[in-house]
Amino acid sequence: MSRRPTKPHMNLVVIGHVDHGKSTLVGHMLLLLGAIDPKTAKEVEEAAKKAGKESEKFAWFLDKLKEERERGLTIALSFMKFETPRYYWTIIDAPGHRDFVKNMITGTSQADAALLVVSAKTGEFEAGMSPEGQTREHAILARTMGIENLVVAVTKMDITEPPWSEARYKQVVDTLKKFLRTLGYRVDEIPFVPVSGWLGDNILKRSPNMPWYKGPTLVDALDTAREPPKPIDKPLRIPVQEVYSISGVGTVPVGRVETGRLRVGDKVVFMPPAVVGEVRSIEMHHEPLDEALPGDNIGFNVRGVPKEQVRRGDVVGHLTNPPTVVEEFTARIFVMWHPTAIHVGYTPVIHAHTASVAARIVEIIGRLD
Repeated sequence: MSRRPTKPHMNLVVIGHVDHGKSTLVGHMLLLLGAIDPKTAKEVEEAAKKAGKESEKFAWFLDKLKEERERGLTIALSFMKFETPRYYWTIIDAPGHRDFVKNMITGTSQADAALLVVSAKTGEFEAGMSPEGQTREHAILARTMGIENLVVAVTKMDITEPPWSEARYKQVVDTLKKFLRTLGYRVDEIPFVPVSGWLGDNILKRSPNMPWYKGPTLVDALDTAREPPKPIDKPLRIPVQEVYSISGVGTVPVGRVETGRLRVGDKVVFMPPAVVGEVRSIEMHHEPLDEALPGDNIGFNVRGVPKEQVRRGDVVGHLTNPPTVVEEFTARIFVMWHPTAIHVGYTPVIHAHTASVAARIVEIIGRLD
């Protein structure tokens, strides 16, 4: 029996500089919204306490990988669901550390909206806004990848100097507005919500600690996002995010439907390997679906496709209208920062949807600035 959510489905990527409190904020929000059952919450809290990392307990809801817990960083992409009054959300918690930026790009490519988490703590905000800071880089990447819906959470308001400082909040917001304006964002339409991820202020309920703030809570701000159009009439395209082999089931690719619709029984082809299979079942967050639509993050079981023949970056389409494969293209490149020079023969890594592919520049046609 198919159980499609009754509310519109949106994908939210959480971005920002390392240690700005992204996972803590999101973990606490999920707990307050009832997206994490009390038993799991208690188990995670006890595990964090036992490991001497009680201050990271909320982040542990998302940072499930053991390596992430030991390092205190988000490395992979975590997917969880939650509901607000208006939307059914899939949350993509992307890594903030520079070493894992390619995973962040993959997450952002799948998002309809972005939550930019920015610490107001002295020194941390400035580090994120430095030339190599991830606050700047993530905001630029989100804009480059076409994300129009942006919400900014100004975190760690409980440890500003003094705590809950309106002056510090205004300083952070003014700096961010100037920067985001240069990227083409309409800053007057962006909510800047002062929050404490640790204490929960302004996440779900208004904070008595910041009576000077008159705007929406974080959850209300997320509901101001505009639902993007769903291109159902276009050919089916699903970039593969991961591929699993599940005992008793078979090969299960995971990805986000970008265009078209996928139904149980469809004949599909994975490109570029040109592997063909038949869709046996579709699930979203462990709920079965008869069909998947644009924006859905799904896992689907395919008959006749060995796991070894499919990988991240492949694109799924119908056999009657397969994805095209190119070996060469012309691009307009925006250079944010580069240590040396870009020249003919230079070999960058191209990130397109979930794919990361080495390429080579064969011709520079001209400079625009």
